Amino acid sequence: MIRDLLIASRPLSWINTAFPFAAAYLLAAREVDAALVVGTIFFLVPYNLAMYGVNDVFDYASDLANPRKGGVEGALLAPERHRAVLIASAVACLPFVAALVVWGSPLSWLLLAVSLFAVVAYSAPPLRFKEIPVLDSLTSSVHFVSPAAYGVALAGGTFDAQLLAVLGAFLLWGVASHAFGAVQDVVPDRAAGIASIATALGAARTVRLALAAWTAAGLLMLTTGVPGAWAALLAVPYLCAAAPYARVSDADSARANRGWRHFLWINYACGFVVTMLLIVVAMNTA
Repeated sequence: MIRDLLIASRPLSWINTAFPFAAAYLLAAREVDAALVVGTIFFLVPYNLAMYGVNDVFDYASDLANPRKGGVEGALLAPERHRAVLIASAVACLPFVAALVVWGSPLSWLLLAVSLFAVVAYSAPPLRFKEIPVLDSLTSSVHFVSPAAYGVALAGGTFDAQLLAVLGAFLLWGVASHAFGAVQDVVPDRAAGIASIATALGAARTVRLALAAWTAAGLLMLTTGVPGAWAALLAVPYLCAAAPYARVSDADSARANRGWRHFLWINYACGFVVTMLLIVVAMNTA
């Protein structure tokens, strides 16, 4: 059971939600405190267990026909495990959420509620936002942007124009990332009767949409001034990973999995660069 929960939580992606929260909180609060530690642990493991565990439970039927599932890109949980995974997800989150609510403010409560709502609404019926084209990519992006916005609110930070531009660029990055990730599943999703941004637009148009969103994210970062503008260059490796599939056919869309696997490692490299830029920001604003 522990192994199933671990696989369901996607350890490879833990950092994608914990880092935005921790970085945003630390830059706003300028100190390491209990809220930072508890919030980081929450967005590192319980949050991901809830997000991906709920997804794996309610996507089980379609995942059976998807050759990508059953490893780091998604668990194939036996039906007899489904109830336990849902219970474990809720139980793991509750104490952290309770503590964060006690430390928070009305704005942080609202942002945390939005974040948790998006986690459930994406996969669980009757909402199933993941089957509403475009809203699927937007909701998926909220999964990663909301921890950052919540971190600022919890720390009592100010949402100025520069921060809103950064969050906007992050949102566009998330939309592009989800859309590109959906391309590789066009064939199994259509076979299972599941709608997505990629099944609606087609593989090639979805890749081009992702390219446009990554480009827009980079351009938006240029408006944030130095050193934030340097982060605009981080759009380049994502564009390079996705561009070869801009003309991929729906029937051959599974080829995009190779680009997606590159994307997973690009995230780590870009995350390192972002960390260095955040250190520069912290030093310049100390």
